Amino acid sequence: MAAWWVLHVDLDQFIAAVEVLRNPELAGKPVVVGGKGDPTERGVVSTASYEARRFGVGSGMPLRVAVRKIPDAVFLPVDADAYNEVSQVVMETLRGLGHVVEVIGWDEAFLGVESDDPETFARTVQESVLGATGLHCSVGIGDNILRAKIATGFGKPRGMFRLTRDNWFAVMGDRPPDALWGIGSRTAKKLEAAGIRTVRELAAASEEELAARFGPKTGPWLVGLGRGAATNAVTGEPWVARSRSRETTFQNNLTDWTEVADHVRTLAARATEDIRAERRPGVRVELKIRYAPFITHTTSRALSEPTLDPAVVTDAAVALLDRFDHARQVRLVGVRVEMTAPAP
Repeated sequence: MAAWWVLHVDLDQFIAAVEVLRNPELAGKPVVVGGKGDPTERGVVSTASYEARRFGVGSGMPLRVAVRKIPDAVFLPVDADAYNEVSQVVMETLRGLGHVVEVIGWDEAFLGVESDDPETFARTVQESVLGATGLHCSVGIGDNILRAKIATGFGKPRGMFRLTRDNWFAVMGDRPPDALWGIGSRTAKKLEAAGIRTVRELAAASEEELAARFGPKTGPWLVGLGRGAATNAVTGEPWVARSRSRETTFQNNLTDWTEVADHVRTLAARATEDIRAERRPGVRVELKIRYAPFITHTTSRALSEPTLDPAVVTDAAVALLDRFDHARQVRLVGVRVEMTAPAP
């Protein structure tokens, strides 16, 4: 009987690659996509071509920083409709290969595959996507979703890599914990403070001690990540948003928090319109404030009951402003509304 594999398919430099398809003259040039495409305005990098990444430009970087690193780069605005259109073609191509496909973003998906030769199937995936769209992808092969996801990074660009229980510690054992999918820099620092500096050390850590430090669920989960533990189930159920959010970046820092509150009201009203369109009441409101120059803080509160009332959502969002430092200048405000689960 053929073995069960999880394949993680990740489009290489997806957004930049789509822009190159639209304009082949961009091939080989440093391309940076973000905001309105104007590096003199505030905004962040959505993606950068490999040529731009060689100069240290990456996702989430302010455009003004990116242009200082590469003054002659090509800066382009985000065109979500174009990327969504190409993404749909990619996912339909994957579904056409006859296996379960779990979409996890514009440019990536998991496939559940029964095969004696997953590398050969991975090549079929790459050839099919390239033929349908002109885009290249990398494929991670694993015995669960965590290992497949991590494996993709070792296969980039245009390649593939297999990561399983058999080679888990040989590949990952001496790497820092934030090399694991699900562990960020903050958690890595907390782990380091606990004397855990590698994946191998995390895997050998006491679940009880980490539960005491990180919480009864998070502690054991972290140890499990260190061991490469995860589900191997791939579901074909469509992805469903848990929340809707709106945010705005100011070209000049706001110092008047009355004006900040006005923007919060506007954003909360728009986010409420979004959840009303889905007919899924809001249950929690989150407020994000980015102080100048680039320090972001978030806070949230649960609503007393699920609601689609814009006044209730707006009042909750504005009330959260009391938790922030009104002596600071503000460069970005965002409001996110978490929704109830969709009806079955």
